[in-house]
Amino acid sequence: MACPTGVIRRRDHGGGVVLSLAVVSALALTGCGVQAQANSGHKTGPPPRAYTVEQLAATIGCTAQITLKAKDYRKGECTSDGIPFVFLDFDTAQGQREWLDYAEMYGGLYLVGNRWVLSAKSKAFMQELSGRIGGTVEEHNSGGSTHAPSGH
Repeated sequence: MACPTGVIRRRDHGGGVVLSLAVVSALALTGCGVQAQANSGHKTGPPPRAYTVEQLAATIGCTAQITLKAKDYRKGECTSDGIPFVFLDFDTAQGQREWLDYAEMYGGLYLVGNRWVLSAKSKAFMQELSGRIGGTVEEHNSGGSTHAPSGH
């Protein structure tokens, strides 16, 4: 559906305001308000994508084997070019944060996105991957964490 881009001007002095509000409301309900906001220079963009274990594995060119199905997350693993990868997808952002908080005591390197986590040995690779799929590289040392800026 194409959204109107011009301004409609009416010389009606009676119900023009009510009609204008009705038109604006209709445009907002059909998604045209989002288009207008996108064209207004505000940088809102779509929310970060919530990848599944399978989708994450496909981004690096392997097929994940599901190794754990917990109440609120799944874990998958695969190897690509001799590098082992671990992928997790979460039902909720809260469950993801709880998992990451618990993982801090073990240390590790993670690419963290919207309800997903990817783990691998190479920080450089995960920073490059964050440029393609989003997420932030987090490096956890036993007992704490540091967030390495990835530009996303």
